[in-house]
Amino acid sequence: MICTVDATHDPNLRSWVESANQAGSDFPIQNLPFGVFRRQHQVDPPRIGVAIGDQILDLAACSQLGLLQELPDSVQMACTASNLNPLMALGRMASSALRHHLSQFLSAAQPPPATDDILVPMTMAELLLPATIGDYTDFYASIFHATNVGKLFRPDQPLLPNYKYVPIAYHGRASSIVSSGTPIHRPIGQRKAPNETVPTLAPCQMLDYELEVGCFVGKGNTLGEAISIEQAEEHVFGLCLVNDWSARDIQAWEYQPLGPFLAKSFATSISPWIITLEALAPFRGQAFSRSADDPQPLPYLNSATNQQQGGINLRLEVWLTSAQMRQQNLPPVRLSSSSFQQMYWTVAQMLTHHTSNGCNLRPGDLIASGTVSGELAGTEGCLLESTQRGSKPLTLPTGETRAFLLAGDEVTLRGYCEQAEYTRIGLGECRGIVS
Repeated sequence: MICTVDATHDPNLRSWVESANQAGSDFPIQNLPFGVFRRQHQVDPPRIGVAIGDQILDLAACSQLGLLQELPDSVQMACTASNLNPLMALGRMASSALRHHLSQFLSAAQPPPATDDILVPMTMAELLLPATIGDYTDFYASIFHATNVGKLFRPDQPLLPNYKYVPIAYHGRASSIVSSGTPIHRPIGQRKAPNETVPTLAPCQMLDYELEVGCFVGKGNTLGEAISIEQAEEHVFGLCLVNDWSARDIQAWEYQPLGPFLAKSFATSISPWIITLEALAPFRGQAFSRSADDPQPLPYLNSATNQQQGGINLRLEVWLTSAQMRQQNLPPVRLSSSSFQQMYWTVAQMLTHHTSNGCNLRPGDLIASGTVSGELAGTEGCLLESTQRGSKPLTLPTGETRAFLLAGDEVTLRGYCEQAEYTRIGLGECRGIVS
């Protein structure tokens, strides 16, 4: 079931947290994403928070002060946990009720609370992984990315025959998922150049980023029980940004016949805030429109509602600063801008296919979309595409060139939804610097 627009999306809503009312803020009162934080220089357990302007609303503190008493006991208890898994497990009804309550509480129509202990400036907080991630699956849902990469390796057959029938994915490494801002160490692995007779073990020379959107699973399903396309979004807690760092030279040698392994498992960065499907309701629309020559999805992946409302008008960007740019106080340069609405497979289709064999998803599991790329130049979601496997390097404002990432390069992913008649909301940032 698709979320609907309601009073929490009213563009006239204002908050008593003044920074949430500033134009261009990622976190106005119409957003209210969930995350996990710890106050800087503190050893206290992590706490659940909600981003509002440049502040974090501490839900554990709210609960202790009796500010969540109108909510069910199970929701109040979940708000005092050290991660979002208990709240995720309660299902979308619970997180929706909490969001509505917080919208009213934070509204400028209500008097601010007598205490400021419930707000923590983001600059004074350490943002952590929002959930304990038991499993991580990375899809390959952009037909433009799949086609662009396919042309590099199979010019005569860029797309394999199954692509338009089945959402392709691989099982990633959950233990190496890191929060935004964590340094990225260049991996070492086996690689073999075309002119070499044997491989060598050496540092990666073709380090790349991948611009992706992550989907956190809310309520799970029982082993052996598939989730229908009509019910798929009931099992989605919300979305975040994902950078699935990739060692392209290691990947090229190891991926046959079983796919990605060490080229992907060294690090995956995610943004700290999870934007709920409820917050995204005003920005829903048509899913990708397949050409007349394309096959229709098989019945278990096909739904009129999903086709009409399964798309998300989410703008995604990649920004880069080199060490030399920072030394010269130059601003980041934008490498790409694309739309999540151009994905060949929707979030609901990915989740439905994932469980079609009876696979049990659990609260806090992460599903990533795969690289988000568009059809036009400037919409490529990775350097493998934009530099044509390094043959056409990019030029930075300093005159430096980049075929792939070098030490000191910082990659920042950004995402936001912007549409007439509604308030802009953002996903924040996902950052990582190569060491």
